[in-house]
Amino acid sequence: MSIQIPGLTYVAIPENITVHLGPPNAEAENITLNFIDYVKNVASSELYPTWPESTLRANIHAIVSVALNRVFTEWYRTRGYNFDITNSTAYDQAFVPNRGFYDTISVIVDEIFDEYIVREGRVEPLFAQFCDGRISQCDGMYQWGSVDLASQGYSPIEILQYYYGNDITILTNAPVGSYEETFHGNLQVGDTGSYVQLAQLMLNTISTNFPALTRQPADAYFGPLMESVVEMFQGIFKLPVTGIIDKGTWYAIRNVHNAVTKLAELTSSGLLISNLPEEAIDDPRTYAQLIQFFINILSAYYPTIPAVDINGIIDANTNRAIIEFQKTMNLPETGIIDDETWDALYTTILGILNTLPPMSISLPIFLYPNYELGIGLESPSVYILKLYLSFLSTRIPQIPSVTVNNVFNNQTATAVRAFQNYYSLPTTGRVNEETWNRIVQIYRQLRFGNA
Repeated sequence: MSIQIPGLTYVAIPENITVHLGPPNAEAENITLNFIDYVKNVASSELYPTWPESTLRANIHAIVSVALNRVFTEWYRTRGYNFDITNSTAYDQAFVPNRGFYDTISVIVDEIFDEYIVREGRVEPLFAQFCDGRISQCDGMYQWGSVDLASQGYSPIEILQYYYGNDITILTNAPVGSYEETFHGNLQVGDTGSYVQLAQLMLNTISTNFPALTRQPADAYFGPLMESVVEMFQGIFKLPVTGIIDKGTWYAIRNVHNAVTKLAELTSSGLLISNLPEEAIDDPRTYAQLIQFFINILSAYYPTIPAVDINGIIDANTNRAIIEFQKTMNLPETGIIDDETWDALYTTILGILNTLPPMSISLPIFLYPNYELGIGLESPSVYILKLYLSFLSTRIPQIPSVTVNNVFNNQTATAVRAFQNYYSLPTTGRVNEETWNRIVQIYRQLRFGNA
């Protein structure tokens, strides 16, 4: 689901990059410097010059790819910031103003600064997350682990594939060019050109998660169909409905495209469809699954929040993700889901899920909570049930739609009775283990083609 622009084979290496000296929201200085010097600075700040050459090369490829991803996707500029990347390791990678460079690292950077990591069939540089692997852990490359792999004879590409998957490769000899903001003036009916085509491509990608947006030919012509799609996009995302792509609409499109692409990668990689043991368990496990599911959705929209396994256990990775969520939301960083954290998590996720159609989200196998669900109950399990029913109502006309929240009301009971009647279950309007498991089974069959 990357942007595929005809004739575009490489992402150009920028001559310069602007670094914000602090977290995104902090009042801090911005520094604009030569891209090569930026890479040397980060590599000298992150890496030891005595590490094996394969380790240094693999890590420098990751550093370049992270920086290029931020520039290419305009990650911060689409959010209204006037910089390309931060020096906060919670968000990006280390940069220390006015520091010197290690000779060993400097030589390698001069050789490979125009090489970056991509997944096969894609153009955009991989956001190649990394961490030291001792003090901190992440879902990407462990720097000290890459030292061990190099000592075992792994080449740079083998180290990278070990951490990021066998479907990555390194693009070489990318051209060097100047980067400008991608907004170059309003686009409206009658306009033509590459920026119209880029908008069409991004809107087509977004339409995968927002079917109300009609797919359109990427013909670089802004016609009546594109105008109607832009108006629909503006309506969905509460922008002035003008049919014109002004600066606010342009960067909203870029922002939503980045999030939808990340969400699609999470779904396709299986993070949202974990298979779990089917033994009976109590509600705390289901509650933990829901928290992990929410975290994975949020990780598509917030780069600081890592995706986690939906295993129903608040393990170290989940705890770390909770802390990152709390940090992002300016909450006490306890790693505990207290009432304040739960309210923030629930409210934030509703703001996202309420804009997504049911078919755009992949649900895991949430387990029966070990108690019946009926009218008047308010719990996370009701929320899960209504997510399932919301999707099923799009595939089975006999099942009425439901408003997704955590309250089991008359609307919920009506949808449950419709499901039970359709599948010849006792028509009680309540959800026992038999009905719950059948709902999950049918969801799996209709959503993924398996039970």
